[in-house]
Amino acid sequence: MNMPQQKNCLINQEFYTFINEDVLPLHNLPQAKFWDDFIQLIDDLAPVNRQLLLTREGLQQQIDDWHLKHQGQAFDADKYQAFLHEIGYIVEQGPDFSIETQNVDDEITTIAGPQLVVPAKNARFALNAANARWGSLYDALYGSDVIPKSNGLKPCKTHNAARGQHVIAYAKDFLDQAFPLVNGSHHDVTSYVVYFQHLMAFFPDGSKSGLKQPCQFVALSGHKSEPETILLKNNGLHVEIQFDRNGFNGARDIANIDDILLEAAVSTIIDCEDSVAAVDAEDKIEVYRNWLGLMQGDLQASFDKDGKTCVRRLNRDKLFTAPDGEDYLLHGRSLLLVRNVGHLMESDLIQQQSGEFAPEGIIDAVVTSLIGALDLHKEQGIRNSRTGSIYIVKPKMHGPDEVMFSCQLFNRVETMLGLAPNTIKIGIMDEERRTSVNLKECIRMAKQRLVFINTGFLDRTGDEIHTSMQAGAFLPKASIKSEPWIQAYENRNVDIGLQCGLAGKAQIGKGMWAMPDEMQQMMAQKIAHPRAGATTAWVPSPTAAILHAMHYHQVNVAGVQKQLAQRAESPLADLLKIALIPEQMTLSANEIEQELENNIQGLLGYVVRWIDAGVGCSKVPDINNIGLMEDRATLRISSQHIANWLRHGICTEQQVLNIMHCMAQVVDQQNSGVVGYRPMMSDIDNNLAFQAAKALIFEGVQQPSGYTEPLLHKYRCLAKQA
Repeated sequence: MNMPQQKNCLINQEFYTFINEDVLPLHNLPQAKFWDDFIQLIDDLAPVNRQLLLTREGLQQQIDDWHLKHQGQAFDADKYQAFLHEIGYIVEQGPDFSIETQNVDDEITTIAGPQLVVPAKNARFALNAANARWGSLYDALYGSDVIPKSNGLKPCKTHNAARGQHVIAYAKDFLDQAFPLVNGSHHDVTSYVVYFQHLMAFFPDGSKSGLKQPCQFVALSGHKSEPETILLKNNGLHVEIQFDRNGFNGARDIANIDDILLEAAVSTIIDCEDSVAAVDAEDKIEVYRNWLGLMQGDLQASFDKDGKTCVRRLNRDKLFTAPDGEDYLLHGRSLLLVRNVGHLMESDLIQQQSGEFAPEGIIDAVVTSLIGALDLHKEQGIRNSRTGSIYIVKPKMHGPDEVMFSCQLFNRVETMLGLAPNTIKIGIMDEERRTSVNLKECIRMAKQRLVFINTGFLDRTGDEIHTSMQAGAFLPKASIKSEPWIQAYENRNVDIGLQCGLAGKAQIGKGMWAMPDEMQQMMAQKIAHPRAGATTAWVPSPTAAILHAMHYHQVNVAGVQKQLAQRAESPLADLLKIALIPEQMTLSANEIEQELENNIQGLLGYVVRWIDAGVGCSKVPDINNIGLMEDRATLRISSQHIANWLRHGICTEQQVLNIMHCMAQVVDQQNSGVVGYRPMMSDIDNNLAFQAAKALIFEGVQQPSGYTEPLLHKYRCLAKQA
């Protein structure tokens, strides 16, 4: 530890060195003044942060007491809602307004498309996500189950020609749907020519056709009579058709099309929170160092592929020629947002004079903004924002006061760093119940900074269970999804966002598709997100981004939002309905056993990687060996659900322990081929991952808001020490 002279506090030596040697020299900020201002900011705002956490606890205690007082009585929805108003859990709603955010990039205001979320701690994944702005439709189709893998179409080490033909047929069907010709089909085109600023398609019989919407052709590269690429645009998204008569696909294609690239992950959240296992200074510095590389544009990651060392870097921008001969420049990478941690945790990066560690969210705000500001000074090279903004997504805020605090924090950071007011934009994760019921007032608090609201249905379900923990036993997880509150939650997020003027100014987002191998299902179901008026929705991989991008060609989200603006807002009463097991319903012993097995297997499968390997987000096989993307949000649901059933006698402690032992064997077997994996069953009583899982379940009722971070951090630190 090192003690700066400016203030009587302790700063981690490695963190102090990183900031002083790697970051501050890139700024025109005096070192002594920076640290003096930083510590003063913490001294001023840490007490406010801690008081907000006490307010959370106080409200939760009052809600618990209300449910206990009314136990055994018929639930009175009107009295319950009045009670929530009385204690200030629901605040008074003010007059209508529109957000006033300025200097926002098009990827947020006007372009609807997929959004990736990627752990900041993994440089290679972060680079893959940033570069997923563009991706091969052919590769995405060939490698996924969108093209069936039966009847001779299974991918293999050598190219499966039959599968390749299905890929090309699917891709040309997409061209026919998104960019229809006046006559004929893209399947039959032999060549594309640019003639007097128009795209013409020629057929084998010598006939030709233009596009039904000629304006969809926006640029090309190469000669007009024999283009190397043609750039099309639909619903704000670009598609690049690449030609090569000698290429692997082009040599076999009637029009010499070698590949079709889709503009896919328009924006990406570089995540410091739920998908990251960062428990100490060492981990946090790695997170910040990767963010620095992304903002500087020089981040690299080396990896082995087929015996060769490959180096991944950020893609450059793409330059084409417009039909009138002018340059047509496109961003080559996703617009990057950074998700800071919430208000709950504290960090060993800085220890205050009082002996308390500083709130991690405050440190995140300062450091990610300090690094993000480097992008604003650039006039050339790899840039993120072209409008002069830093985009911070703020998770797990409980109600308007906590949103207001985040905005006060960002204002102080701007002053400290010499940034113009409202340079730091905020994305509000609508994933806590108190934010959902007060969403309009939350948006009001951030109306000059807001660029994003997003439903996080996983965390939202976890908070739903914890908030109403004492109300009774919750339905099985699958049944909770079909209850009225969840649809009211999703609808109200869009409705209130539109009422507050987000259309054309900010993103309205939807949550993650959690099955990265089930792309056929995703294509069938995730189109519901743009149809619901969401300008973006989360996807788990670059492949999923490419495929989900096709949905935004099918749906004009701006048009959908205009229609939805006329509908009635879902009643607040629906949002407040609690998904409890009804009195007339009895779960069988088998149903209880299956629910517990499913929850516990997923919980153990995730926790063992978090604790032993420090992996914050990964594809974890479920009880049926289907890979699911698991992070702390999914863990929060599982642990809170079991804790709720224990609290209300649906299951017993011994029953849960017995199933935990059985599922530990299942998880050990599923991970038997993983290098370095330490089986839980080899020393179950002393295995830290197993002990963490037990704590998450049996101490779940006492965890603040049902969050998993305190226990995960505790046991991961023990594992690192061991």
